[in-house]
Amino acid sequence: MQRQDAPAPAIDYTRVFTQAIDRLHAEGRYRVFIDILRNKGMFPNARCFAGHNGPKPITVWCSNDYLAMGQHPKVIAAMEEALHDVGAGSGGTRNIGGNTHYHIDLERELADLHGKENALLFTSGYVSNEATLATLAKVMPGCIIYSDELNHASMIAGIRNSGCEKRVWRHNDVAHLEELLAADDPSVPKLIAFESVYSMDADIAPIAEICDLADKYNALTYLDEVHAVGMYGPRGGGISDREGLADRLTIIEGTLGKAFGVMGGYIAADQVIIDVIRSYAPGFIFTTSLSPVLVAGALASVRHLKASSEEREGQQAAAATLKQLMADAGLPVLPSTTHIVPLMVGDPVKAKKISDILLAEYGVYVQPINYPTVPRGTERLRFTPGPSHTEAMMRELVDALGEIWGRLELRKAA
Repeated sequence: MQRQDAPAPAIDYTRVFTQAIDRLHAEGRYRVFIDILRNKGMFPNARCFAGHNGPKPITVWCSNDYLAMGQHPKVIAAMEEALHDVGAGSGGTRNIGGNTHYHIDLERELADLHGKENALLFTSGYVSNEATLATLAKVMPGCIIYSDELNHASMIAGIRNSGCEKRVWRHNDVAHLEELLAADDPSVPKLIAFESVYSMDADIAPIAEICDLADKYNALTYLDEVHAVGMYGPRGGGISDREGLADRLTIIEGTLGKAFGVMGGYIAADQVIIDVIRSYAPGFIFTTSLSPVLVAGALASVRHLKASSEEREGQQAAAATLKQLMADAGLPVLPSTTHIVPLMVGDPVKAKKISDILLAEYGVYVQPINYPTVPRGTERLRFTPGPSHTEAMMRELVDALGEIWGRLELRKAA
């Protein structure tokens, strides 16, 4: 008589998921999203709904709306006008719903901003990176992508999804990049992918030297300017605009959700490259396009920042002041020449504790930055002071941080 195999034990799926969350708690990496509303026209003031005693007034110190353009009267007015003109949604993908004229106008403005023939809108900066990098490599058989080791997760996802070979070069190390380029077959397609401003370490890529290597080894270049567009250059075209290098870059990618204050992502390049991505990228073809209301707001923001440097200058002044105040107080602020102010902690639990105390006791909101966003042991608080943050706010913040550093017996700067 044949013995039947015993049935496999049932899988306790709830236990599997609970253990995954428990691991994050144990490592101090469990993310808590604040329940918040910004106060229109009063940035960086906001209301926090955490707790049970109604909304609490807070000051926001970590927004990526770097220039407070999400509160700008021109942006709000443009969005209200579009809402009453065409309604709320886009109607579907651009293939099905069509191009609203707002999309066409914005793509023209973005192409002009970067000195390129055309541009293409996506629903976010993440999607524009992932879709473009994955598609580029697939239409170039044998392509090798050379990626800076600190590239954003969206770029890494695009490179991975392309299925092509990749080489990871040490951060901003052009000598290492050249070693990798020189070691590969000169006849295969090559693409160098990097960022201009790295948002966690607040440093800047050596764009000119990378372009020199691209010329020498016949490689294309892909520059992520998401933390620089609107922020640098005479018209807000980013670091490549400031340094007069946009014409040397094959593709420039940016976002509409940071300095421009709204939502969306884009690439700017030659017409044929834009047509290839438009025609082949699933992340563009098969997703509902941005609402015309959002596009109208972004269009107003881009046009304003092309003509106005006031917001950029105010933001840079605020960042410089906060860095100096932190340094004078002996706080371990990471030196940088950009608008981002990283305050090093080096421990995920302590970073979360500092953030919690700031919010609960001082009405200050800054999110801790932990692994995998940054390497283990480099956990930090990331401040993004803007043109609306006053010196009085900064002094209050630094005083609070000094008290907490002493309370928690944290190490100060040497």
